[in-house]
Amino acid sequence: MSQANALAGYAGVARAPFLLLPVTLVANGAAAQAYVGGFSWIHTSLAAIGLVAAHAAVNVKNEVIDFETGLDFATVRTPFSGGSGTLPAGALSVGKAKGFFWLNLLVAALVAVALVAQVGWPLVPIIAAGLFFTVCYSPYLTRTGIGEVAAGLGLGLFPVLGAAVAQDGMVSSVAVAAGVPGFFMTFNLLLLNEIPDEEADRAGGRCNLVLLLGRRGAARLYLLAAGLCPLSIAAGVALGMLPWSCLFAMAPVLALVPAIRWALGDTAAAVPLPALGGNVMWNLGTNALLAAGFVAARWI
Repeated sequence: MSQANALAGYAGVARAPFLLLPVTLVANGAAAQAYVGGFSWIHTSLAAIGLVAAHAAVNVKNEVIDFETGLDFATVRTPFSGGSGTLPAGALSVGKAKGFFWLNLLVAALVAVALVAQVGWPLVPIIAAGLFFTVCYSPYLTRTGIGEVAAGLGLGLFPVLGAAVAQDGMVSSVAVAAGVPGFFMTFNLLLLNEIPDEEADRAGGRCNLVLLLGRRGAARLYLLAAGLCPLSIAAGVALGMLPWSCLFAMAPVLALVPAIRWALGDTAAAVPLPALGGNVMWNLGTNALLAAGFVAARWI
């Protein structure tokens, strides 16, 4: 196997195209803390490296488990769901994938230790929660019906809060308000992506909200979370926790038009690709515009 093919295999199991999300979460949290006074380029860079490594570890572990349980062979793959197909295609061995998981987990742990040494104990509970979600998400939480909530916390609210606390060791209401939209968005990101995998997940022994509520119930829950996200931003501004410039972060909800149209229509039909893609763009755009809103309010 050539070096290029090997790198492609590692990128595949890490789901590299999706690793932009943790970068935008860190940008959001760091900018939120900068808005109230504390900021460090070094700490922000470390937080980004650590969170990308943790997210990659979760993705790799998920790929390995889906391959070993046979779920990988039952999914209908899309650019946004169904796994990367890297292991079934033989582009990377399972052993190397497992080693890559441990490498990413080690990087995340080393970054966590370095940040705690710099900013102190307020960061420890957030890091402990992150470690729990990283290690337990694929083998346990996806089989208990709380995987979507775990994703919303572990790759939504907590990373934003952690990136903020990593700046100066202080917990601010601004950072909490900045992280709440991330909870709803990542919750919905996973929820919608699970729908194409419904039958494969059922056969593979998973227990998620799509299987518990059915497609129509999951669609209604998706609409609720989609509405609560911009409302949480507006509430944060109204309560004085977010600057008015963060209101622009409500605009990316327009990317959800295809997903909302599907959720209000025939939910037995396949989720259209524009709905899955718009779901991703909503996450990235909202976090990026929240960060930009804080920067504008602080320095412009």
